[in-house]
Amino acid sequence: MTRSSRQERSRRHWRRHALLPGLAASQAPSAALAQGAWLGPLRPDLFSTGALSIVLAGLAVFAATTSLVYVRERGRWHRREAALAGELEATRGQHDRLTALLATDPQVVVSWTGRQADPVFEGDSGFLGAPGATLALAYGAWAPPADAKRLELATDALKERGESFGMTLRSKAGPFIDVEGRPVAGRAVIRFREVTGERARVMALQGELDRLNSEHEALAGLLDGLPQPAWTRTPDGRLSWCNAAYARAVEVADDGAAVKGGIELLDRTEREAAAKARREGQVFSARAPAVIAGQRRTLDILELPTPTGFAGIATDMSELEAVRTDLQRQMDAHVRTLDRLKTAVAVFDASQRLVYRNSGFDALWSLDPAFLDGHPSDGEILDRLRAERRLPELGDYRSWKAGVQAAYTATRANEDWWYLPDGRTIHVVASPNPQGGVTYLLDDVTERFTLESRFNALSRTQRETLDSLREGVAVFGSDGRLKLSNPAFAQAWRIKADLAAAAPHIDEVVRLCQPLFPQDEIWGELQSAVTGVRDAREDYVCRMQRRDGTVLDCAAAPLPDGATLITFADVTASVNVERALTEKNEALEKVSRLREDFVHHVSYELRSPLTNIIGFAQLLGTEAVGALNEKQRDYTSHIVRSSGALLAIINDILDLATIDNGALQLDLEEVDVADTIAQAAAGLHDRLTDSKLELKVEIAPEAGPLRADGKRLRQVLFNLISNAIGFSSPGQTITVSAARSEGHVRITVADQGRGIPAEVKEKVFDRFESHSLGSSHRGVGLGLSIVRSIVELHGGRVELDSAPGRGTRVTAVFPSAGVPLSDAAE
Repeated sequence: MTRSSRQERSRRHWRRHALLPGLAASQAPSAALAQGAWLGPLRPDLFSTGALSIVLAGLAVFAATTSLVYVRERGRWHRREAALAGELEATRGQHDRLTALLATDPQVVVSWTGRQADPVFEGDSGFLGAPGATLALAYGAWAPPADAKRLELATDALKERGESFGMTLRSKAGPFIDVEGRPVAGRAVIRFREVTGERARVMALQGELDRLNSEHEALAGLLDGLPQPAWTRTPDGRLSWCNAAYARAVEVADDGAAVKGGIELLDRTEREAAAKARREGQVFSARAPAVIAGQRRTLDILELPTPTGFAGIATDMSELEAVRTDLQRQMDAHVRTLDRLKTAVAVFDASQRLVYRNSGFDALWSLDPAFLDGHPSDGEILDRLRAERRLPELGDYRSWKAGVQAAYTATRANEDWWYLPDGRTIHVVASPNPQGGVTYLLDDVTERFTLESRFNALSRTQRETLDSLREGVAVFGSDGRLKLSNPAFAQAWRIKADLAAAAPHIDEVVRLCQPLFPQDEIWGELQSAVTGVRDAREDYVCRMQRRDGTVLDCAAAPLPDGATLITFADVTASVNVERALTEKNEALEKVSRLREDFVHHVSYELRSPLTNIIGFAQLLGTEAVGALNEKQRDYTSHIVRSSGALLAIINDILDLATIDNGALQLDLEEVDVADTIAQAAAGLHDRLTDSKLELKVEIAPEAGPLRADGKRLRQVLFNLISNAIGFSSPGQTITVSAARSEGHVRITVADQGRGIPAEVKEKVFDRFESHSLGSSHRGVGLGLSIVRSIVELHGGRVELDSAPGRGTRVTAVFPSAGVPLSDAAE
């Protein structure tokens, strides 16, 4: 509501209330008359008339009093309204002045009436690069990250603790911004104002000055760290600065001493030439000798004018000069060497002109020396040779010539063969030069080709002859290396057919053959015959009976060129026919006697005394015959354990002997697989606890009972679990599982140990084959052999699955009643 509307409303209110008393006075007589007229007929007496007069008089007094009060209050309200109108006008003027003041400079004012109150914005933040006043508080939108973080912390401190702050920073848009915050009349106020005018220019110049100073310091540090001497001079030629390398070169303590003393690096002649170039305002560049730290060096000197004087640098070129001299010396030696070669050498430059040829080139083509001394082109030489019929006879000479000259644009060497009309064969190698041009190497290989052809023919004849022989043939050279062999030799000793290509030494060949025939004495004689260790080179003959049963007649004969010929003839058939029957009969009788004697001796002469030892040791351990001290108890315990282990080995040996004799009878019955596994595991409980191993048993519901010898089944499980314990590490798990599959029962013992290599897997079931494989397990190698023998007596089989790093799984497969294992497997 404006001031004029409020005044008009006040005047209307005043007129309305001013008319009320007059209206009441004018209406009072008529009202009284009307009342009298109404009351007259009812009570027309004097008392009623007097009372009415009193009432009218009271009303008149009340009306007059009310009018006086109204007039007085109306005046007071009028004065109050005038005062408020004046204050409003003053406030509006002050607001207009403040708005004009804010508009004079690019600035934004933000204020808060309380910590939780919304901010009030005045001004426009366009100068911040963030349009809209409200974006002034989005410090990250217009201020660098570090300055934005500082502003956020200062704003929080101002709003929470009333801490004033002031800073000047540069916005992302480019202008400098003054940010000032302080508490004002209980409010937190922050003003953002763009720095303009002279102050902005001064700050910009200060920033540019700082940047230039930083670049100057970096450049000065770089120049001071250069290994090359560098310096600057005043316009009159005096030394004004030098780096550390300059000071070391002139052998002074530091660069300040060199500048103060005006010590020069160059000799007098170079200094005079440099001074002349400075007077003429020219760049001075020269290569000259100088003494650097007491040594004579060759320097490349460069000094050029600068806005403040002159600057120079000296680069040590001594090593480059030495390399260049050495290169020239090597090139001269290279040329002299090429002149002594029979191979023709010709070097052409990038313009295909002859720049060098050796004497071999002149001898090969017999061209006019004067013609060659004129540096003819490559094409001119080819044309001259073609005219004299010294090039291959070709139908399309132009295309052939273009192919030869394509070497100038090739990236690698090109090889070709020229067959000349006079019967010569020229081997040509065209190698492109890195600087352009081509180097030709031409070699007359006619004689070599003829000899190679003859040699190859003889070699093919010899090879075909040897390959057709049934006897193994090997020829060793005078150096003891295999030079020649035929397929029969490789087949006889089961080695690679291409062995001769590698030219192995006789020692390597013997090493490859020894697995089949390990007798070192005979191989030593053959090595002596090949390497010539004997006093005289003589023939050597022997017979070899190899492990695979093959019998070979070996003969070594010296050859005229120092080589040795060794032949191997297979005579196995004739030898086997002579001794087959007698050897077999004698072997069977001997084995039978040995087996019976072994069982008898082990059973009565070894096991019985061992049983007595165990009994007496156990009796001592019970202390029934007297108390023992701690060490005696330990000794007794060791005797019992060691005797028990020995007794187990003896029992295993007797079991194997009994099985081999066919005397072991199985007591077949219905066996509970789970109970049998538990009984076998109970006997190994202490070993499992000591080894910190976990035994896990998994019995499939369909496994059911198994018809087998319970005692022998426990023996199988005991051996398998004991073997798994020996090859397991602390913390691992041994799993014993049983399941029925395809009509037979499979009992598996699996460990997480080291696993068994492929070359050992084939021997683990052999008797007395013990392989610790790096574990703590020790034994005589009978456990798995007994397992396999007992399982096979039940009509089953043993399966082994193992690999290094994957543990070992041993599975005993037992056939169900009435179901043969072979039928189930099918």
